[in-house]
Amino acid sequence: MQTVIYLAGGLICLYLLLSLIFTYVVQQLPRKPVTDPPDWGRIIDTKIPAIDGGVLEVWRIEPQSPSRGLVVLAHGWSRNRDRMVSRARIFARWGFTTVLHSARDHGGSSRRRFMNAVKFAEDIEAVINWLGEPVILYGHSIGAAGAIIAASRNPARIRILFLEASYAYTREALLSLYRWVNPFFGICFGPMILFWLNLFYGNKLDTFSPARLAADIKIPVMLIHGDRDRRFPLSFALELEHSFAPGLVELYVGEGAGHSDSSRTPGYEAAIKSFLDRQGKMFKGLKRAGAV
Repeated sequence: MQTVIYLAGGLICLYLLLSLIFTYVVQQLPRKPVTDPPDWGRIIDTKIPAIDGGVLEVWRIEPQSPSRGLVVLAHGWSRNRDRMVSRARIFARWGFTTVLHSARDHGGSSRRRFMNAVKFAEDIEAVINWLGEPVILYGHSIGAAGAIIAASRNPARIRILFLEASYAYTREALLSLYRWVNPFFGICFGPMILFWLNLFYGNKLDTFSPARLAADIKIPVMLIHGDRDRRFPLSFALELEHSFAPGLVELYVGEGAGHSDSSRTPGYEAAIKSFLDRQGKMFKGLKRAGAV
């Protein structure tokens, strides 16, 4: 009997140790930057200060004609500013100045351990502060979570919000992500990893969940989500949609799209343009972006 108790205790200790190691490992997954530089307009390639003293690499791309306003685009986990170029190109065709940055610990920006949605929001805010003008904000995945955090903290500086492949609550998003990586890993270690993360973040893991912040958003919001997203299923977008005040939010569902390719679906551009046209009064008065 004593042997069984020792064995069980040893297995529990091993499980706790492995879950703690995995908690660190999942925060350090290899980055997967893409290469897709912009090929239009007047391109300003620069670096700006980050909140912690580091730097963020930024592209600011001016259209050939007078600008209709500023669109800031924030990429998702493990990617870089190049990931948002195809989306920025669409806004550029409509006459907008587009601004793309790499979050810290991504692309050519400064290294920063333990990135999360709040840190992504800080980098978005650094870009908005650098620009010094109201913007339209577009975020993808964790960049979308960072975007809604930034919007909740800067209501006068963000006119319209686009959230692509976002999640509603942090806990359910991480569990879904772990199960997507490996079902066994997600089921066996996911809950314990969340326990350690919540402990690390002072029992505030869900505090900055998009659905919790939605009630504070008073600007027009468009949600964009693929109906075949296996990382964050469409149900997350539906849950988030119902968290906003009535009349503020619209949902575009990319048919056949996964986590990152709703922008390639046939109805995407028309849906974005229609939404912008109907919200035109929100950015009609934006002055032309000044010189850097």
